[in-house]
Amino acid sequence: MAEGVIACHTVDEWKQQIQRSIESKKLVVVDFTASWCGPCRVMAPIFAELAKKFTNIIFLKVDVDELETVAQEWKVEAMPTFLFIKEGNEVEKIVGAQKEELPKKVELLAAI
Repeated sequence: MAEGVIACHTVDEWKQQIQRSIESKKLVVVDFTASWCGPCRVMAPIFAELAKKFTNIIFLKVDVDELETVAQEWKVEAMPTFLFIKEGNEVEKIVGAQKEELPKKVELLAAI
């Protein structure tokens, strides 16, 4: 599997990644972002670094303007929102540019 963050540009791509994570039982961390969002740009390099470090986790990026239905389905109301999904279910959510919180949560949940 390629290292790094996988951008989902279509609902089909999103569904494939979630299906893949369910089959592999891997944790998924999703960065719900928007091109116009300043705090999202601050978090992007941190998210990319985590993706390199934790290769056993699937890191996805979803632009809320591009995939509005996915954002609505997961009740994403603010950007950035980081969603932790395990076997198709939300296990944790971080809302906002939580620079210290995100790496801690990834490390904690990487163990499950």
